[in-house]
Amino acid sequence: MELVSRQDPCLREVVRFAVCCRALTLLLQASLPALFNLLIPDHAADAFCPPRLSEPGPWDLLVERLLGGLSRWDAEHFLFIAERGYLYEHNCAFFPLYPLSVRALAEGALWPLQRLLRLRSRLLLSAVLLNSLFSVLAAAALYKLGCVVLRCRGVAFLAAVLFSVSPANVFMAAAYSESMFAFLAFSAMWQLEKGQSWLSGLLFSLASGVRANGLINAGFFLYSRGKCFALQLQVGSGSGRKLPPLWKRLLSVASSVVLMCAGIFLPFALFQYYAYVRFCGAGTGLEQAVPKPLLQLALDKGYRLAATDGVKPPWCSQQFPVVYSYIQDVYWNVGFLRYFELRQIPNFLLALPVTLLGSWAAWTYITADPRHCLTLGLERRKSEEEGKPRAGFCCPAVFVYVVHATVLLAFGFFCVHVQVLTRFLGSSSPILYWFSAHLLQEYEPLLCSQETDNPTAAPRSEKPPLGKSPGSCGKGTCANPVVRLLLNRGLITPLGRCVLGFFLSYWLLGLILHCNFLPWT
Repeated sequence: MELVSRQDPCLREVVRFAVCCRALTLLLQASLPALFNLLIPDHAADAFCPPRLSEPGPWDLLVERLLGGLSRWDAEHFLFIAERGYLYEHNCAFFPLYPLSVRALAEGALWPLQRLLRLRSRLLLSAVLLNSLFSVLAAAALYKLGCVVLRCRGVAFLAAVLFSVSPANVFMAAAYSESMFAFLAFSAMWQLEKGQSWLSGLLFSLASGVRANGLINAGFFLYSRGKCFALQLQVGSGSGRKLPPLWKRLLSVASSVVLMCAGIFLPFALFQYYAYVRFCGAGTGLEQAVPKPLLQLALDKGYRLAATDGVKPPWCSQQFPVVYSYIQDVYWNVGFLRYFELRQIPNFLLALPVTLLGSWAAWTYITADPRHCLTLGLERRKSEEEGKPRAGFCCPAVFVYVVHATVLLAFGFFCVHVQVLTRFLGSSSPILYWFSAHLLQEYEPLLCSQETDNPTAAPRSEKPPLGKSPGSCGKGTCANPVVRLLLNRGLITPLGRCVLGFFLSYWLLGLILHCNFLPWT
């Protein structure tokens, strides 16, 4: 995919700013937690923390000192899987593509460092390098996607810049799968908007091998095919060209939907089958190959190893033995309204900003064009027939993304640990960034006053769109709007202060708290 173009200065600025933010994040995570430790020591969290089986060398200690803050919480699972595989049952909550990529880089490009660094240190280093790359590519893919969908390069540019200072930034840098998933998901959405269905399907399939919520992305393909079919039915014979019989068109749509959805669900199904064979199959003498400290950890913490003693986990006897849902239920108590407890109020407060922002985005879009939402965007509009669709956040093409973000928001709020909503939405949906950019572009005088020319969005067809959003959709300048706002922070409106304050405060607080093993989103 051609993500970086020499002809687009805005894209170059997106990449430059993303690289700078990633470098600053790595610098801050090494310094801020150390300063914070002078006041409060590392939190003794009851989290997965397997013993280190080899003595660290001086270079290992240096890597741990510089990057150790990025190996907290779930990062321990990913690094452990990359090193030891799926040894414990609850490791299967974390999908394999990201740890496999980390291991491949550690054993490949970083192989010459094996004399200096033990495997654990090389895995941590490769995770940081991979996430730095994926986060930059995700910002570029988000910009490209925004240009095509929003038909407004100004908002697309601002949204991509905001992604680089995402409130979920610490998880984009740490040894988590968020950066990889964001890159694959945004790239797949972009390719689908361009009409590259098979490449989009491949990217969506890879994304479902990174995170379980990648399965929901099948909805984009279902909607795309359903919308094309509905519009064809409305055009009918009045288009002046002969269309295939209805049954042929219906068969074509159904077959492509089945094939693409099967491809998207395949990684999930294969991983569940792998877990079933590993934990529900006959014993293979695995206990002899597991180091004693790891066996002792399983005994102390109640972790389940593969069925070496013939005792199979309860999920093995289910009609559909899916280990993922079992782990979420038993190990993390994930389920409808299970997190609605008084002691979880602080976590609900942590998720409040992204909940309000996501709800506001949905409300804004619905009230801007209720008819379009009620018809699910399947009605052919006069503006589309004339080639003049609206541009900006409230344009028709954003509908499916608003639905996707709202589904994720509702599911995350009612069914999972609510504090993960920030990174859940921040790595899965462009709406968080598009709507924030829309608000800033609409209500910040510093951005509204920028000189604009004709729209230069990347259209779905070869003809440039003629409509404009209420905000600036022009060519304008590719000077960084976030930097401009921060340099003139005295002129920022209260709304702008809230939006930027949310992004920047969660970035910095996440670095301080997460890297010190304190609870965060």
